[in-house]
Amino acid sequence: MTYKVYGDYRSGNCYKVKLMLHLLGRDYEWVAVDILRGESREEAFLKKNPNGKIPVLELDDGTCLWESNAILNFLAEGSEFLPSVPRLRTQVLQWQFFEQYSHEPFVAVARFIKVYLGLPDDRLEDYAAKHLEGYRALNVMEQQLQRTPYLVGDQYSIADVALYAYTHVAEEGGFKLDGYPAICAWLQRVASHPRHVGMFD
Repeated sequence: MTYKVYGDYRSGNCYKVKLMLHLLGRDYEWVAVDILRGESREEAFLKKNPNGKIPVLELDDGTCLWESNAILNFLAEGSEFLPSVPRLRTQVLQWQFFEQYSHEPFVAVARFIKVYLGLPDDRLEDYAAKHLEGYRALNVMEQQLQRTPYLVGDQYSIADVALYAYTHVAEEGGFKLDGYPAICAWLQRVASHPRHVGMFD
């Protein structure tokens, strides 16, 4: 099966899907979507995702899946990246929910304000607020990664893919990772996988 991925290569949510496909050795076609030009709100795209967001994964039969972490679960089913043990699988979901509710809204949005929008004056207060909550999320990750090499024990999983996506570019959003040795070691561990691909590769 060859997939189509609709996304922006600078987006961490889209990068999750790209990284997962490379880790699994799957073929795919990348279709660029420029969100700043409103392409995700065009009629043709809304037929693929009525929520008007990227990424979207299109299957051979034309079926489209959206929401990055849901796509990760679909792709990883039956692979080493998604545990079959219920407790471990639930911990994967725990970290994916954490990523979407406690990490991405702050770490990713701070990066969006700086990289995509150019840090406009009217967003400076919001940018500072994102840092406060973003560091709180990084503290939670640091505590776990001091105990285990990956977020769910000893095995690299889609929990790591989900959180690696925006953590590895957190400094682009103004976050300093020097005080997080366990996170820094984990970032290197994830990037050392033989099928790893970078966001900008």
